Amino acid sequence: MIAASYARRGVAVAPHALAAQSALAVLREGGNAVEAMVAAAATIAVVYPHMNGIGGDAFWLILSPDRPPVAIDASGPAARAASVAFYRAQGFDAVPVRGPLAANTVAGAVAGWDCALALARACWGARLPLARLLEDAIHYAEQGVPVAASLAASLGAKGAELAPLPGFAARFLPGGEAPRAGTLLRQPMLGATLRRLAEAGLADFYRGEVARSIAQDLAALGSPLALADLEDYRARETRPLELAHSAGTLYNTSAPTQGAVSLAILGILDRVGLERLRCDSADHVHAVVEATKAAFVDIRDPHLTDPADMTVEPQALLDPARLARLAAGIDPARARPWPGATAPGGTIWMGVIDSAGRAVSFIQSLYHEFGSGVVLAGTHVNWQNRGASFSLAETHVNRLRPGKKPFHTLNPAAARLRDGRTMVYGTMGGDGQPQTQAAVFTRYAVFGRPLGEAIWAPRWLLGRTWGSASETLKLEARFGADVVAALRARGHALELLGEFDERMGHAGAAVRDADGVLEAAADPRGDGAVAGF
Repeated sequence: MIAASYARRGVAVAPHALAAQSALAVLREGGNAVEAMVAAAATIAVVYPHMNGIGGDAFWLILSPDRPPVAIDASGPAARAASVAFYRAQGFDAVPVRGPLAANTVAGAVAGWDCALALARACWGARLPLARLLEDAIHYAEQGVPVAASLAASLGAKGAELAPLPGFAARFLPGGEAPRAGTLLRQPMLGATLRRLAEAGLADFYRGEVARSIAQDLAALGSPLALADLEDYRARETRPLELAHSAGTLYNTSAPTQGAVSLAILGILDRVGLERLRCDSADHVHAVVEATKAAFVDIRDPHLTDPADMTVEPQALLDPARLARLAAGIDPARARPWPGATAPGGTIWMGVIDSAGRAVSFIQSLYHEFGSGVVLAGTHVNWQNRGASFSLAETHVNRLRPGKKPFHTLNPAAARLRDGRTMVYGTMGGDGQPQTQAAVFTRYAVFGRPLGEAIWAPRWLLGRTWGSASETLKLEARFGADVVAALRARGHALELLGEFDERMGHAGAAVRDADGVLEAAADPRGDGAVAGF
């Protein structure tokens, strides 16, 4: 088992070691958790580009001892020209997953960095210059970074499919071939873009030289996004969702994310007496899977979309009476039928806690690995395909309309436990995110397992995720034969994966206890690490 790491003055966890190190360097220089996270977010956009980038979206969840929790919605809306009629006129029954027509929403991540830094300056006197925060990312882009194992595997699997797309080969396939793990990947044009942002300010991505280059390239490729869509965009602070749990108060991001689903699963489990079960037994796994089905069917599918289009307040979806009803519907001896309607996703989650107890749970994504696959010629920004999750169907809750935000699988999590601990945690993996959050949180906060074990132990996942299109209940091979047999006997359609399978996501968590001791753990399924001092 991989044990957690301990620290006292600051700690960071990320699915790539260099991103954690970028955060640590900022903390050592007196930066706070938000500044450290911006540095990590910039670095990981360069060193782990299959999972995220500055052409994608992000969400922040920030807990601090001196103010209420705050979230930042850095997700972009659909272009003004992106409509059902636009796609129908070109003969599409669904929004394409790849190519210029998949690049139909504003990328909000960079605006989220800007919003978070403004908050940090106003509330905590953040002082480090932007150029310092982007320094590592610029260096790795311009001078090169060794290709991580996960990136090499993704390029090997997806390179041939994505190579014909505009700009993809120029950035990711040097010499026309997918680079091997450990070889140096240089991204000088992306480095130049980051250098421009460091000099001109992050708003330049939306209302400056970088914005004009982005808009010109998107227009030339036939994307519906235009300069006016970029110019109008701002990330915004929002109020997190809250769940009263027997272990403490849990937080997650509101719509358009599936944060309500993640909290609902834990709320349902709190009402079925999970603490009486044995950790990682068939009973435990079955309970989480059945709670997941209930939350997807009752909360996600009929309700979650752009909050402007919702008919119910997102917090109301966590009403105790609703959660009690869903818990009562779980049969401990039989699996509920599962039609299968989950979404895949390639994403990164990172956590930082500083010496003052400020804690950041952060997630950044392109949606599918490499997003739309389109790399813009003037900036080498790889644009997301989050808008591919829109529906063109007349009555679908996530029906496309101009200016609408799509439903997001992204959802960073946090908790304040009753004994004074503060916890930030999360993972990548589309609709696997709520399930892995449930595994990590219940193991650690309900069953009292060590933090490292909560992440290292074998995991399960219902439905599709990054790298897998089947709707089965997937189990890592380290589960015992008795657990597998018991789950099959209850009617679950099982699929056994590897012992440490990357399709289970790259989870992570960081905790600060009441005495200020810091603890964090990274997932052995990724290329990540903990960095602390």
